[in-house]
Amino acid sequence: MKEQNCVKMEFPSRSVNEGYARAAVGAFAAQLDMTLTELNDVKTAVSEAVTNAIVHGYPEGLGTVTLRLRILEGDTLEVQVKDKGRGIEDVEKAREPLFTTGGEDRSGMGFTIMESFMDSVKVRSKPGSGTAVTMRKRVARRNHAR
Repeated sequence: MKEQNCVKMEFPSRSVNEGYARAAVGAFAAQLDMTLTELNDVKTAVSEAVTNAIVHGYPEGLGTVTLRLRILEGDTLEVQVKDKGRGIEDVEKAREPLFTTGGEDRSGMGFTIMESFMDSVKVRSKPGSGTAVTMRKRVARRNHAR
């Protein structure tokens, strides 16, 4: 798919930056004229991906989270959340509902939530080298009355 617009940003893996990522995605995605429901779905999926990068990618301290946003032809938003943290040993296991390595205070529903709100979710990970989660959402064109 041909790229029509893009932005890339990096921020420290501090939990307060999850809200920043949500706001940035909301502002960027506004150009697609999403419904409020679509926008909230995307922001929720991004929150889950960024939280995973912070909590699971860098459990021992700070690192860098990269957020790449692209508008692709066909009114498609692509969001990539990437870290260079510890990586995922078994991606398929990590994608199972209720599985978590984050302790009792984590629900293990992050990937399930991402998959329910986005059209596609791809996960690439290498232990010791980090994880990249790439999500896409196609936006239905709306007819505006004039």
